[in-house]
Amino acid sequence: MNMHNVVIGAHGADADDVLAVARGDVRVELSGEALAGIARSRGVIEALAAKPEPVYGVSTGFGALAVRHISPELRAQLQRSLVRSHAAGMGAPVEREVVRALMFLRLKTLASGRTGVRPVVAETMAALLNAGITPVVHEYGSLGCSGDLAPLAHCAQVLMGEGEAAGPDGTVRPAAELLAEAGIEPVVLREKEGLALINGTDGMLGMLVMACADLARLFTAADITAALTLEALLGTEKVLAPELHAIRPHPGQAASAENMRRVLEGSGLTGHHQDDAPRVQDAYSIRCAPQVAGAGRDTLAHARLVAERELASAVDNPVVLEDGRVESNGNFHGAPVAYVLDFLAIAAADLGSIAERRTDRLLDKNRSHGLPPFLADDPGLDSGLMIAQYTQAALVSEMKRLAVPASVDSIPSSAMQEDHVSMGWSAARKLRTTVDNLTRIIAVEMYAATRALEIRAAEHKGEDRHPAPATAAVLAAVREAGVLGAGPDRFLSPDLEAAYAFVRAGKLARAAESVTGPLA
Repeated sequence: MNMHNVVIGAHGADADDVLAVARGDVRVELSGEALAGIARSRGVIEALAAKPEPVYGVSTGFGALAVRHISPELRAQLQRSLVRSHAAGMGAPVEREVVRALMFLRLKTLASGRTGVRPVVAETMAALLNAGITPVVHEYGSLGCSGDLAPLAHCAQVLMGEGEAAGPDGTVRPAAELLAEAGIEPVVLREKEGLALINGTDGMLGMLVMACADLARLFTAADITAALTLEALLGTEKVLAPELHAIRPHPGQAASAENMRRVLEGSGLTGHHQDDAPRVQDAYSIRCAPQVAGAGRDTLAHARLVAERELASAVDNPVVLEDGRVESNGNFHGAPVAYVLDFLAIAAADLGSIAERRTDRLLDKNRSHGLPPFLADDPGLDSGLMIAQYTQAALVSEMKRLAVPASVDSIPSSAMQEDHVSMGWSAARKLRTTVDNLTRIIAVEMYAATRALEIRAAEHKGEDRHPAPATAAVLAAVREAGVLGAGPDRFLSPDLEAAYAFVRAGKLARAAESVTGPLA
């Protein structure tokens, strides 16, 4: 856990800040520049509130009800009513890290000085984060336009001292109790403030940032397991030569090929494809591993670019511009974020699919070039990893269903005022499942490939057919982590869960990198 504070200025945040606050519980503070900007924009809103002319979000209703002018004595009630009515989520609570990312990103926009809230609103949001108070946000309720309304409204409700939240110990209690114990005064919302707290892409963006971090690790892990499988199948590493990838200059492809080449450096098992079981070239799932993983890497690079732009954005409606104008806009629409969330789900599903095909090849005696059926100790008496591949296939099948884009499935709302929505929150939620599935799929391939390599090593003991040094380091680390190797049938689920935890914690990459140095 990082111990430094994340200082929120007026000009956005970066992905590391989001991860530090969401996953590392790092404290946040508002810069003096940000607080001054918030106060300036609040002055603009208060001046407009004093005028007789209606201004959207300041002295009118919302959405399809924006035609009604609200008198000054009802405007506090207007903001409370907005938050209460929009806190309409249903379903299971979402993960703590998602809510913390959402809150931090809304605070980032408040700090931009474009929303017109009072400084106390931003300061109270920061206090909630620092006190470890996490509003209960539900799975369903956001259409991704106008932003993540229901999830943000549940957070705004806690800011008001209403609704439910989890305390630092994870126990869900009334928000009023938690705020009182932390010495936090609930906010009484004024003009524009309820709207400013709920009008953003913060939930989908937070999940995008975390998915990008997770997938970056998984692409490296997938390159390593692809290399292990190539080695276990006695494949040829010649297809990884840099000059072959230079003539098709996709940067992700070159990076994946180089990762695999470095993991296999010094192997005595590769290049024997013409010996015991001659074949001219390896199957696509082996030979094209860099092309598939590389395409995913390039998709990830695009997703990160979109995330960087969104992190630099101030998303609200209306917004206070530098010249003092307050203008309505459509920047809350989640399409840019929703698209890349869907793109990543497609790339991850394909990466999981090719990893499953490699695993199946390791288990099939007709295609594994001398390995026992299902890598069993005594085939027939033992089933080996037969059903481990079933589990992997079930995960792949679910990923294919989750790869169906959410962002093309607009459902009109708000009496046709919000007649085209992004479904970005839904895209983000299914991507989180996809990322977890991919972690498990890679873990199963690692489990099968390390067992196959142990069998190869036993078969060729005393010969010059030894695993690569990086492969040997992975084997040692996997066994040290309690993931058992070849042998008679046993209860497999604990081994597979241990392999999953090994990959999820980044230990697979660290083991290989202890020999190769940093991998892409």
